[in-house]
Amino acid sequence: MQLRRPSLAGYAMAAPAALLLMGLYALPAIGLVILSLTDYELGAVDIQWIGLENFRRALQDPVFRRSTANTLIYVLIVLPGSVGLGLLTALLIHGRRKTRSVYEVIYFLPVTSTLIAMATVWQFLLHPTLGPVNALMQVFGISQIAFLSEPAWVIPTLAAIGVWQLVGFNMILFLAGLSNIPSELYDAAAVDGVTSPVDRFVRITWPMLGPTTLFVVVTSTMTSLKVFDTVAVLTHGRSGSEVLLYAIYLEGFQYFKMGYAAALTLMFLAVVIVLAAIQSRQMDRRVHYS
Repeated sequence: MQLRRPSLAGYAMAAPAALLLMGLYALPAIGLVILSLTDYELGAVDIQWIGLENFRRALQDPVFRRSTANTLIYVLIVLPGSVGLGLLTALLIHGRRKTRSVYEVIYFLPVTSTLIAMATVWQFLLHPTLGPVNALMQVFGISQIAFLSEPAWVIPTLAAIGVWQLVGFNMILFLAGLSNIPSELYDAAAVDGVTSPVDRFVRITWPMLGPTTLFVVVTSTMTSLKVFDTVAVLTHGRSGSEVLLYAIYLEGFQYFKMGYAAALTLMFLAVVIVLAAIQSRQMDRRVHYS
């Protein structure tokens, strides 16, 4: 009987937090599932149970297919770009002493700035006739490009802005990982004849950055999948620039089809969970935990 009292006391103390988490996460998720099985429209009085019809409709919806393809293209550009440039930037400024803090502030500024505030700047920079980007291209004999309105350029342009946003955050994470690598490993490698910077990176730095890289890849994937503000502010979904979250927003809060939007949300969450699980499982096998 005495052994049960501490466990009961622990359950009693954990109960408020558990109930709060259930209220914040579990109940809305259950409500989302129920809503996805109906034809509910915002403001409607009558609700009909339609089962999986919303999911079948989504699979046949050309807008949903296009937004899914755009989101995947966006992720395929942002993920390697932000991770690779973040790692490269961290490696370049890690060894600096006097100017390291200056570079950290410069590269981290995009993370602290809101895209809504930067929208006017980006629209000016990428303007087809007034922007300095096109002016610089014309110096090299390249014709003007409407980066935010031409269908062939709009998603890569938004992805480039996404890379700009994430590089600074990933750089800070990689700098933290680099700081945790014991200097004794490099000293021992130097004794063994590993003196080339490339060899030092391949044999020591990269393997020891495994846990950091895993975290950076997963968080960057989640962030790029959740792209919304860039599309909402700069393109408003025009020129075929819809992404999944923006399509869900339009269905739910512009067209008021809440049941269909709930189904799209569940499909989006399923994609996010599956990708995160695959990445974590595949990369965790190659990660070295010191």
